[in-house]
Amino acid sequence: MAPILELRALKAFYGQSEVLHGIDIAVEDGGMTVLLGANGAGKTTTLRAICGMVRSEGEIVFAGERLDRRATEAIAALGVAHVPEGRGTFIGLSVEENLRLGGYLRGKAQHETMQRMYGYFPILAQRRRQQAGALSGGEQQMLAIARALMMAPRLLVLDEPSFGLAPRIVEDIFAIVERIRREQHVSVLLVEQNASLALELADHAYLIETGYVVASGSAAALAGDPQIRRSYLGY
Repeated sequence: MAPILELRALKAFYGQSEVLHGIDIAVEDGGMTVLLGANGAGKTTTLRAICGMVRSEGEIVFAGERLDRRATEAIAALGVAHVPEGRGTFIGLSVEENLRLGGYLRGKAQHETMQRMYGYFPILAQRRRQQAGALSGGEQQMLAIARALMMAPRLLVLDEPSFGLAPRIVEDIFAIVERIRREQHVSVLLVEQNASLALELADHAYLIETGYVVASGSAAALAGDPQIRRSYLGY
């Protein structure tokens, strides 16, 4: 398949500090790509650069459109939904209010989209009147993903969705994401510390170290690489 997202010679900066050093990454249309690497390698910065949240150089091409130099809200309107590390829900609002905020551009389609999200995440339907801050960590992560999907995006960018969650909850969330990817044809770019689980689900993988891509290929190939197994999979 042709890529829906391509990063070409992408550099990213915090102030004058260069954090990404000309990386090339692609996400296939309808596929799932995972970024692996140690803390501080540049994975989160890559996602922020895609979404216009940090200064960047190089090309970011999404569905034939250049994203670099666009405002974050314009990138979201083109169909890129970002779920940041730490979830970022509005804890003082109810579950349903959070979802409505996510789908405010959907107009008449908002109600139908919300019902679809409740189908994917039944626990959110049960908690729809509850404040987001009173949800469990797993429920808040589900809400963050559902809110992003209320935009009906073509690309879902997920940053550490398993952070702080029990393994069973993580498996449930990833199973739902995989189902949504298949049924809604949503491409996924994932940053994830649970490398073993991520490589099982992803089509392609990139290993980032200190702002450089040092390995890339099919997820199966990287999972079978002895050095990557020792460093990231623990065996």
